[in-house]
Amino acid sequence: MAFPVHRPRRLRKNENIRRMVRETRLSVDDLIQPFFVIHGKDVKNPIESMPGVYQLSIDRLIPEVKRACELGIPAVILFGIPDKKDPIGSGAYDENGIIQQATKAVKDAVPDILVITDVCLCEYTSHGHCGLVKDGDVLNDATLELLAKTAVSQAKAGADIVAPSDMMDGRVAAIRAALDEEGFVDVAIMSYSVKYASSYYGPFRDAADSAPKFGDRRAYQMDPPNVREAVKEAAMDIEEGADIIMVKPALAYLDVIKTIRETFSEVPLAAYNVSGEYSMIKAAAQLGWIDYEKVMLETLISIRRAGADIILTYFAMEVAEILQR
Repeated sequence: MAFPVHRPRRLRKNENIRRMVRETRLSVDDLIQPFFVIHGKDVKNPIESMPGVYQLSIDRLIPEVKRACELGIPAVILFGIPDKKDPIGSGAYDENGIIQQATKAVKDAVPDILVITDVCLCEYTSHGHCGLVKDGDVLNDATLELLAKTAVSQAKAGADIVAPSDMMDGRVAAIRAALDEEGFVDVAIMSYSVKYASSYYGPFRDAADSAPKFGDRRAYQMDPPNVREAVKEAAMDIEEGADIIMVKPALAYLDVIKTIRETFSEVPLAAYNVSGEYSMIKAAAQLGWIDYEKVMLETLISIRRAGADIILTYFAMEVAEILQR
């Protein structure tokens, strides 16, 4: 393959040639748009650390979901901010909770879009941890029952997919058994199988008011240096019944996405382009340091190129508009 017979630049000569030989493509079909939902009416609270993202009351959420659907985005994921919290996170599985109300409203108003619901207790607990706490420790097995109750309550409200993000061992099996027992055999599970204890989550915790009140989440979320452990976590979730597995965050973990894709080629793989990744691009763009649109698209292409089939991203609607040009 010696020069001058082989000239790779021939296939970079113009945009039409580049389009024809492009190996990785980004489509609106790949995108999930997250939303933060809060009680009240006509509420649109800007999140300072996430420019362009808001806490929305249900009446303000519906038009945004309609716009996402019109742009061709197949799914949204909902995160709730309750009006009160307690040590057992009861708002997460309250049949009249904020996510349950929002799910019903979205399915009534925009039936053609998939609704994914976050299954976790951190937004709802007064201590901010993802499970029940006793003597400063987050209890694994005692938390499973509440996670299963949360998933069932969301399925009753109309959720198409439930997405456990807590990182308790065995939660996929517990949720699958509870859903099946209640007759929700067609409700899928998208598991946060490989969720790291990442510093990239800071802006999300502002948005969801979910920062822990003591300690941190390193005793249950994954240690960032580990990748063999990621394979083990994904394998366990698949065995327990996960329909889609996820790696979170995305950008600092592209090697993990690639490893999981190559190891589990038969299972749909999602990646979460998390709040810190989003906010860094927004901040650099506001300072004029980068070409915002190009960097945004290049970032999402890198996640697809690493092997993700699905990308959860706060850029979803902006990208969908660009792809329609």
